[in-house]
Amino acid sequence: MPNPENIQHPQIKNPLQGVTLEALLIELHAQYEWEGLAKKVDIKCFKQDPSIKSSLKFLRKTPWAKEKVEAIYIQFKQGKP
Repeated sequence: MPNPENIQHPQIKNPLQGVTLEALLIELHAQYEWEGLAKKVDIKCFKQDPSIKSSLKFLRKTPWAKEKVEAIYIQFKQGKP
């Protein structure tokens, strides 16, 4: 009987693997600017006096917004507008 520890399972490729929320946000900001991000995700931290720091604070506390921003990042990395 094979040892379960020796069975190799294919890893599902996660595009967010190893990417911090800060790095993701910096890259999206460089691509879309705050105005473009605000159009994609209607949140105050992208509209009023936006900054990486304030956005990180909000996204870490707000799972639904973080998920939307992560989805935008995945689309961006896959070459989708």
